[in-house]
Amino acid sequence: MNGKKILFVSSELVPYLPENEVSLMSYEAPRMVNSNGGQIRIFMPRYGNINERRHQLHEVIRLSGMNLVINDMDMPLIIKVASIPRERIQVYFIDNEEYFKRKATFTNEDGELFPDNDERAIFFAKGVVETVKKLNWSPDIIHIHGWMASLLPLYLKVYYADEPLFADSKIVTSVYGSGYEGELDDQMKKKVAFDGISEEHISSLDAPSYNNLLKVAVDFSDAVILAAEDIPEDLKQYITNLQKPVLPYVSLQEFEEAYANFYSTEVLK
Repeated sequence: MNGKKILFVSSELVPYLPENEVSLMSYEAPRMVNSNGGQIRIFMPRYGNINERRHQLHEVIRLSGMNLVINDMDMPLIIKVASIPRERIQVYFIDNEEYFKRKATFTNEDGELFPDNDERAIFFAKGVVETVKKLNWSPDIIHIHGWMASLLPLYLKVYYADEPLFADSKIVTSVYGSGYEGELDDQMKKKVAFDGISEEHISSLDAPSYNNLLKVAVDFSDAVILAAEDIPEDLKQYITNLQKPVLPYVSLQEFEEAYANFYSTEVLK
């Protein structure tokens, strides 16, 4: 991994959110690349339940200030950063008062999905790309973790298709066992189509379930990692039929060599 630039984009990340299979691997994979001489950037949403004082988040004025258009609405983009001290890893947080101020991640106190989770995912995808453009940092690999990040492959390959900074970037999506019950807003497909993304690219979003959202992610990825043992059979079969490089599940204790080899031999070949 020496000298390779890898952009990690994740829904969740320890130590900022509780430990689960997504948040833990979103930390361990960058740590592995960092310790093996790679260059990394990590992006995640700045949810309202992240303690900014404890984790010493601060706004980066030079990166903030632009508006992103989401379903014909101008939404201000705020960028904050923090460091994971023991690893010397910097994390960029995508923030917006409307989408990320509430004191929760994906659901309300009754466990119901927030009705604007689809717009939050669109905003997150666009916010990551626009910020990386401002950083003028061209990644060799873009590695996606978690469903809130899963629109990024689509936007990179379609909406930002002519962006030279990502012309040679390879996209890897890690697929986890389950992300959410039910479906996101039934207008999600129209909101994505508003950005000039054609029907053929997003037909799966007729019913925006977790499985269907991940199908869109892997459709526009160059390689896939099965990051859990209990991936839904429907989704697993869909991935098999894509005929793309797939890394089968490996445990957290054994992932380092497997991921490094997969990056080197299958993704960057």
